[in-house]
Amino acid sequence: MPKKLGKRTDQRMALLKNQVSELLWYGQIETTLDRAKSVRSLAEKLITIAVRSYQDDVKVTKTVSSVNAKGERTQTVVEFTNDGPKKLAARRRLMAELVDLKEVKGEKESKAAFKARIKDAKHPLIEKMFKEYAPKYDARKNEVGQGGGYTRILKTGVRRGDAAKVCIIQLV
Repeated sequence: MPKKLGKRTDQRMALLKNQVSELLWYGQIETTLDRAKSVRSLAEKLITIAVRSYQDDVKVTKTVSSVNAKGERTQTVVEFTNDGPKKLAARRRLMAELVDLKEVKGEKESKAAFKARIKDAKHPLIEKMFKEYAPKYDARKNEVGQGGGYTRILKTGVRRGDAAKVCIIQLV
């Protein structure tokens, strides 16, 4: 039975959704022990979804016709890579379960460089899940022969004021 964390269901789910998103974006967060255990459960499920479906790509060729300045029609064949059905379903599930965090412009990064860096990523956290975490953890699963265990919880002591057990949860 999952912990209720002293909150109503909608508040608890929003809290966990935000904390899982922050964990996946930054790689670690500091929170209470009970929240960390709930966050670990959700984060590992979402990473497993990404690992199982990240290789499902479909190559699609389309013929694009255009008219040049002289009025002549030209046709070019363009090849696209789309998500397969399994990856598309996983992407939609992740988008429903996570908060869509936005890229932040670097301190010394120019506006043009920032726009060039983020022009292809509509959902940066989801892209990070499929392009960074899924291949990393899939390779780890093939090496070690163990799926799961993507997070670790390090206890740091108690919080001053209410003596709640505080810990750091991080991706392995």
